[in-house]
Amino acid sequence: MFENLDWDKLKVFSVVAELGSMNAAATRLKETAPTVSRKIDELERTLNARLLYRSPRGVTLTEAGKKALRYAEIMSDAADGLRSDVLDHDLPAEGPVTLCTGDGLAAHWIAPHLPDFHLQNPKIELRLVTTDQPDTDLLNEKSEIAIQFSEPLRQEIVSKKLGILHYAFFASPEYLESFGHPASLFDLHNHRCIIHSGYVNQMERWAPKAKQFRDLIDFSLVTNSGSVMIEVCSNGGGIALLPTYVHSLGKNMVPLTLPEVAPIRFWLTYTERVRRLARAQIVIDWLRGLFNQKFSPWFRPNFIHPLTADQEDLASTALTESYSVHQNA
Repeated sequence: MFENLDWDKLKVFSVVAELGSMNAAATRLKETAPTVSRKIDELERTLNARLLYRSPRGVTLTEAGKKALRYAEIMSDAADGLRSDVLDHDLPAEGPVTLCTGDGLAAHWIAPHLPDFHLQNPKIELRLVTTDQPDTDLLNEKSEIAIQFSEPLRQEIVSKKLGILHYAFFASPEYLESFGHPASLFDLHNHRCIIHSGYVNQMERWAPKAKQFRDLIDFSLVTNSGSVMIEVCSNGGGIALLPTYVHSLGKNMVPLTLPEVAPIRFWLTYTERVRRLARAQIVIDWLRGLFNQKFSPWFRPNFIHPLTADQEDLASTALTESYSVHQNA
């Protein structure tokens, strides 16, 4: 039925769906907006379905569009898997690979999985570099693969969206016993609040009212270290705004029943040269498995509050099965 289905048009559709804008997609793809629009129209005719609602503010997915996007993502993953399986198949996967990311993801999401990675890949030397500038172009002569919180604009860099970091407020039981629970975001001005300096810089980009929120609160600690935030918070130092996945760490922190604020998208980035290295492709595939939305609910588009999440699923499936299933697929 779909013998004329064009993979290029599906890729264009995926970018439009991700960015919510024909113009933004055209900029990324280095095509004109009319060309992007024409390819979407042709794809809709091929599928005999309307995939997008168009408005002056951008585009949104129809129900058919949501289904088409899921299949496009499956096809993209399959293409990457094919490339991984045949790329440098006869060459040994060994040697160093440098990964650069912020200290939060490095310490609390990636590091716990490293022992399993090294059991599977004993000859790969993973050099994990942390940075306090996750909003900059991290790919340079010192790093080959990067996880970053803004999409790179350089044409030679390949970027794959890994997921979305959702945030919640946490405090230790001791702090809450002494100072009480804030009933709303506005009550936070009566509390000692802790925030990451990188998040302060991101807030206004991702949330229109974030500046009002930032002006409302006097932060007692602003730091560039997620590990410092967790230690201070778990020891009664105040209320910290942290990624929801830290709840699976089992620290002495209680998630508060406050609304979500300003989620942040993040990307896996590398160059074509790096991707042609068998050892680097193994690391890339491993990282995509760690953040796979099927096995890591914390990084899905929809906010999951830690208090309403299935803890057994999040602790065991997201932290263990995601890696083993991905490796054994």
